[in-house]
Amino acid sequence: METIYLDFRNHENGEKKDLTKAVEALQNGELVIMPTETVYGLGADGLQSKAVRKIFEAKGRKQDNPLILHVADRNMIDQVAVVTSQMEEKLIQAFMPGPLTIILQKKECVPDEVTAGNDTVGIRMPSDEIAHQLIQELGRPIAAPSANLSGKPSGTLMEDIDQGLKQKVAVLIDGGQSRIGLESTVVKVIDGIPTILRPGRVTLEEIQKVCGKGEIDSHIFQQIQKQDEKVESPGMKYRHYAPKTKCRMIYSQDPVWMVQGMKSEIQKANQEGKKILVLALSEDLEKYRTEKIEDILDMGKRENLEEVSNRIFTLLRKVDHYGADLVLIEGVRKEELGLAIMNRLIRACEYDYREIEKREE
Repeated sequence: METIYLDFRNHENGEKKDLTKAVEALQNGELVIMPTETVYGLGADGLQSKAVRKIFEAKGRKQDNPLILHVADRNMIDQVAVVTSQMEEKLIQAFMPGPLTIILQKKECVPDEVTAGNDTVGIRMPSDEIAHQLIQELGRPIAAPSANLSGKPSGTLMEDIDQGLKQKVAVLIDGGQSRIGLESTVVKVIDGIPTILRPGRVTLEEIQKVCGKGEIDSHIFQQIQKQDEKVESPGMKYRHYAPKTKCRMIYSQDPVWMVQGMKSEIQKANQEGKKILVLALSEDLEKYRTEKIEDILDMGKRENLEEVSNRIFTLLRKVDHYGADLVLIEGVRKEELGLAIMNRLIRACEYDYREIEKREE
């Protein structure tokens, strides 16, 4: 199969794109790599079971890991799901279109392949112009997990996406750099309370401001132990966002303590004869220049969490090229967007995470 490449990297806002080939591919049950404001997605017609199965095959994704349906408007939500409460309606009105996925009761037209056998389905309405036009012209929701091999960092640039995966799709739509760089926030209303199952750009604080309440699921910083446990959101159950190279994260609320903890880990790894790569915040780069390490990659400024979120997956994709034995990563504050960044980093490190609560002498 010859893959068609559509280049919209320099498109004008409001400009209508020629997405005919992509729409035809989706109608024919083929896969498309598409941009969204969060990360690139691997898309299929979300109501064609056979097409949806191709997503799992292409990614090497487990069948019990549910997908998200991307819709163009409120009418399309009503075609595939049931809004059962005023709180769900409030979330839809406040955050859609945008980087929020809401878990709703599914309708019979949604294949079990999308929902991993659950009676609920994740619904998102992307704000990205290309994604919106594509869904609108198809006239049906698009099932689209992140365009990566299962367990690996998500793609935020077309050139970041695995070449083997690109060869399994009919059309590549290049929209340039993803604006946000982290997957959507996933929320389910449980006993009347909006509960974040996966953090993203829409923060707990923003949800609480709109809804008057909100909580975080306990699994955000903990690994699910039971492999037969059902999950309603992607990114909860399996190894995710991880490069091949071993990663470890060091965090402290006090930046001085965090740097000290990082240096302690560097020295320990040096004694073990390991080659070390460091991912650090911009303010701390010079503090590691004198250490014996392979290189330092700049995560972005400490107080600019949007910058960090936009860079993190690209950096995680780069680390395997260094041939290091260990990657040491600085954490960010666990507030607002930082909650989502820390969730992704902890999972990239496969829960090898050390929090320093007091000064270590």
